[in-house]
Amino acid sequence: MTSLLFNPEFSVVDESPDWIVADKPAHLLSHPNKPGNPPTLLDGLEGLYAFEIANGAQISVITRLDRDTSGLVLLAKSSESTRDLSLAIQSGAIEKEYLALVWGWPSEDEWEVDAPILRLGEVEEARIWLKRGVHRDGKASRTRFRVESRFERSTTNGSRFSLIRAFPLTGRMHQIRIHLAHSGFPVVGDKIYGPDEQNYLEFIETGWTESLSKRLLLDRHALHAHRLRFGELEWEAPLHSDMAGFLAI
Repeated sequence: MTSLLFNPEFSVVDESPDWIVADKPAHLLSHPNKPGNPPTLLDGLEGLYAFEIANGAQISVITRLDRDTSGLVLLAKSSESTRDLSLAIQSGAIEKEYLALVWGWPSEDEWEVDAPILRLGEVEEARIWLKRGVHRDGKASRTRFRVESRFERSTTNGSRFSLIRAFPLTGRMHQIRIHLAHSGFPVVGDKIYGPDEQNYLEFIETGWTESLSKRLLLDRHALHAHRLRFGELEWEAPLHSDMAGFLAI
């Protein structure tokens, strides 16, 4: 669907009196999480819909994405639609599909991970406070995966990669990335759940460097919220240029 509104940070894919669907780029926060944050998707939308907000609208993020995850975000325009859409998410009435670029070639074309997730710092010493992982004491978490393609890249000495379609059946933080890493296929560019969590600690200390680029290949985890489906409504956002370019090389 053609975008209705655009600014340098995001595009509005569709809207109604009750909701907005936006296409968020990587590196943009969905909403503020502490004082002094850089501009966020929510900030930008509140600017675009300033007139509606002045007349009672209240924009809330329903399907929040991590800063480095690109793609579709659903937002509500009122407290009533926030409640209704939140209940739809909880009941599974809103279906989500993601695309991920991962290291390796899965032997199966489709599989499902049913593995509970918790924040690892709750049960063991963890160097990264927000890192989560599979643990028997965690909350129930399920994701289905399907291989879209397997390929090699000459620029990485023939390393094997796959494009994976992910269908999260629950909504835990970092769920898709954790379940892919648990399956043995970490997401390309993932500083936390990729080849070495030291990459994340180094990034926090130094920012993005040539050394990190050689190890991680992309400056963000290659995860994209590709499709949302709600009843008869369906929206799709094509891969952004960095992930599409990775596939093309």
